[in-house]
Amino acid sequence: MSLEFLAKIDVLYQHFQAHDQAYSDRLSRYRNIEPESAELLNVLIRTQQSKRILEIGTSTGYSTLWLAHAAESTSAKITTLEIDAERSELAHQNAVDFSLDRFVEFLVSDAQDYLRQTTEKFDFILLDAERDAYCDYWNYLPQILKEKGGLLVVDNVVSHESEVNDFLNLVRDNPKFSTTILPIGAGLFLVTYN
Repeated sequence: MSLEFLAKIDVLYQHFQAHDQAYSDRLSRYRNIEPESAELLNVLIRTQQSKRILEIGTSTGYSTLWLAHAAESTSAKITTLEIDAERSELAHQNAVDFSLDRFVEFLVSDAQDYLRQTTEKFDFILLDAERDAYCDYWNYLPQILKEKGGLLVVDNVVSHESEVNDFLNLVRDNPKFSTTILPIGAGLFLVTYN
């Protein structure tokens, strides 16, 4: 990872944090992934040599930049979903500013609609969206996650455990999958086929 990328993305993260501190309403905040979690995602993609990446919940693109930085080294293509058009546009502009936009397809879409319709298979999926929809998403995620080597990563499973507990149990109860929780950042839930 270049020092230039790390310095530039740190400045952007501090800007996003300052924005979030100015708002008490949860939906007005950007709620970006923590830097240590984002850095781990970057390493996982490089290790896995991911080629097709799906991000559910773009927000302003902080995590997208980390995914795209890894995608640059693995020649991957990212599809990122955000329901808020303004945030998606801001994320796209951030990717342009980092010269990483060529690796990312920005879609303004309801995630459930996309998941229901897509026929693509992804070897890496990041789920970091509205947590009350996760159980509904699970109806589709197993079909689009590659069975051989595919990895689903879900953020905020320690910090918002009560909100994702039903989802965690739903996934854990499926004997086709192996799971673990990493206490990094807000907590990452890793899911892969057995």
